[in-house]
Amino acid sequence: MLILLPPSEGKTPAVRGAAVDWQSLGFPALNPYRAKVLEALGTVSAHEDALALLGVGASLSDDVRRNTRLHAEPAAPAHTIYSGVLYDALGYRSLTPAQRRKADESVLVISALWGALRFGDSVPAYRLSMGTALPDVGRLAPFWKPLLADALGGAVEGHLLVDCRSSTYAAAWTPPPARTVAVNVFTETGGVRKVVSHFAKHTRGELARHLLVRRGKAPASPEQLLGAAREKWDAELVAGSARKPHALNIILQD
Repeated sequence: MLILLPPSEGKTPAVRGAAVDWQSLGFPALNPYRAKVLEALGTVSAHEDALALLGVGASLSDDVRRNTRLHAEPAAPAHTIYSGVLYDALGYRSLTPAQRRKADESVLVISALWGALRFGDSVPAYRLSMGTALPDVGRLAPFWKPLLADALGGAVEGHLLVDCRSSTYAAAWTPPPARTVAVNVFTETGGVRKVVSHFAKHTRGELARHLLVRRGKAPASPEQLLGAAREKWDAELVAGSARKPHALNIILQD
């Protein structure tokens, strides 16, 4: 089983430590493309209109300035850099050592800057969204899509993929539909379902944690994933097709 996560919008910078060691990152075949995106990001972030070009507000000026010196910024494991609703619900720090090892082996983060990261890969905090277009790179989702298909193909072979990404990050890589289950979250009131955003992030984080801490073998099929989800939630499985992944719908009673 592999759990696919989006990065968090907010990131917690490392206070101290060495800069990123490119050769230690997972999927090293992506390094030339990571370097290209990082260089383009640094150029844009140094521009006088950097905030507008990156689509962020003035409150994120420090984050944007940090983008100009990422080669030298302290790096830390992805599970400490990424923060926010989903990552708080996953709660890596409160996992046991064995559960942390499982998380490091099982979690992949699809990133606008790095393409794909293992949970234990050390990177600096940065500010970049998958929806951004950079000079000489273009929009990042189509830039990464063929590269991730090549880099991740062998790594995901034989695994059930639990896809907790948002649509923006799902656009950057299409995993094999037959072995992929996209996680959706709804609230239900009086029989009427509504798609939720904040609670979707939180619930996906809770699901990731549940899959990491529960006893027994990890789910190896969509049906087994449904069984694991039903240990905590009202859930249903919608079968996929040759081109569309399965869907696990978690229903929260409002």
